[in-house]
Amino acid sequence: MKLSRINWVTYKEAPAEAEVISQQLMLRAGLIKKLASGLYTWLPMGLRVIKKLENIVREEMNLIGGQEILMPMAQPGSLWKQSGRWDQFGPELLRFTDRHHRDFCLGPTHEEVVSDLAGTLLQSYKDIPCTFYQIQTKFRDEIRPRFGVMRSREFIMKDAYSFHLDSQSLEETYLDMRLAYTNILNRLKLNFKIVTANSGAIGGDKSEEFHVLANSGEDLIGYNTEFDYAANVETINIAVSSMTENDELPGALKEVETKDKKSIEDLAKFLGVEKSKVLKTLIYKGVNDEPIAILIRGDHEINPLKAEQIPNIKKPLELISQKDAKEKFSLELGFVGPLGLKIKMYADADTKNMKNFICGLNQSDKHVINANWQRDIDLPPFLDLRLAQSGDHVQTETTSFVINTARGIEVGHIFQLGRKYSESFSLKITDQDSSEKTLTMGCYGIGIGRLAASCIEQKNDANGIIWPESIAPFRVVIIPITNKDNRNMIEDESFKIYHFLISKNVDVAIDDRELRPGNKFADADLVGIPIRIVLSEKNLSKGQIEIKYRDQNESFLIDIDNLEKTILES
Repeated sequence: MKLSRINWVTYKEAPAEAEVISQQLMLRAGLIKKLASGLYTWLPMGLRVIKKLENIVREEMNLIGGQEILMPMAQPGSLWKQSGRWDQFGPELLRFTDRHHRDFCLGPTHEEVVSDLAGTLLQSYKDIPCTFYQIQTKFRDEIRPRFGVMRSREFIMKDAYSFHLDSQSLEETYLDMRLAYTNILNRLKLNFKIVTANSGAIGGDKSEEFHVLANSGEDLIGYNTEFDYAANVETINIAVSSMTENDELPGALKEVETKDKKSIEDLAKFLGVEKSKVLKTLIYKGVNDEPIAILIRGDHEINPLKAEQIPNIKKPLELISQKDAKEKFSLELGFVGPLGLKIKMYADADTKNMKNFICGLNQSDKHVINANWQRDIDLPPFLDLRLAQSGDHVQTETTSFVINTARGIEVGHIFQLGRKYSESFSLKITDQDSSEKTLTMGCYGIGIGRLAASCIEQKNDANGIIWPESIAPFRVVIIPITNKDNRNMIEDESFKIYHFLISKNVDVAIDDRELRPGNKFADADLVGIPIRIVLSEKNLSKGQIEIKYRDQNESFLIDIDNLEKTILES
């Protein structure tokens, strides 16, 4: 490919709104262009990466017997109502009506559609087990799209769905898919962990996420290498041994003025204490519009999945507004505390051992210090309500151990759905004994755009992207350095090498653009082309060319006769 024939523009600076390195470099390298919030056009250079990623995923799916299909992005609302998810899925489901006033949605996932399809295609035990997959565009109306293609509203995804007679057959395919995802990530040379996860809106009894480790990851995972353990912190049960004893003697309860100190950070700094000495009181909506208070240590965070198990709390978890707090319940958010609070309260188990803590006084600009359970506040129910963090003890069925935490980008998620959808859609087949059996299902997703972004997050430097060779837009770029006197000679030699590499099935580009050599070098590094071949009059006069690998700092010279060995065996 001649680079002069590609509409490709690069930039020295990324837009100020670009938050993470993958978003910055994708925009600077001319891989994507923003259309609107959470919507991106994949440009020619970027689409080459996407197509190579799709092919890697496709190869691994085909190896385990997946059958590729392509389902519509627009889905009838009637299918979602049949599964019960039309109301459950929430505002991320973009709903619309057609000209006949029928409900439709843009598909965030395809369990309903594939279940409808399976009801037609699968009739006998001879038809299963089977796995259908597609590589297709999805749409989720994210409340806050961010990080470029890592959390966009429209995105490219491979989703697969398997159908089985029993759970044993499902487990076999689940493990095949788990291995396929592992192979995909290994082929991309990514550092990742497989973690126990919550099934969320998809449903099912068992699920695991594949997290590429990166500081920009939105998810926090807990792990212990010795015990071969990894889980999303949302799913971790914290052992009692994490909760330290406190032998302080009770101090005198004292009221303090804390004007405008509504946040835990501001309050702790103002009073000169650690955040762990503050008892945070959060007010959530209940199912009958009654507020529910959750008490948690100031240095901890609420785990939504655990908090949603509290009786009569609204799902999904939702804090009450400042307006409702004041007008309906006479509460001043930022200064709410358990002293004299006349609403139902639940406390995280780690608050039970707190003594002489600081909490709101339920009056503007006022807190109290040296508050204590029982003496000042009746004991509420204590539950495990917080997110796990580094240093916590995790409780499993057989043992407990300390975890570390790391940030991860969720690129894949696999589920054992069981019969959640097959029962809703009456997916039954005739077994060998002529009896009818309800099918068991699995579901498996991996984000194509997220894989691209994850590769950049893990492999980049001050000059730009460092792709694995398997998905770089081109594996090799040839850069001729010419002037008006040697142009024909240098270009002739460059195109000889170009056509030779094409004959050897090397994905090669030649940079024939009217730019200075330094600009061409910078663009090749920015977009992450793994191998650079430079032809100059000085080196050609000695029968040599210059080679530079993107992931190495220094270039080197080789004889032209050694080109095939150098490129094809590298």
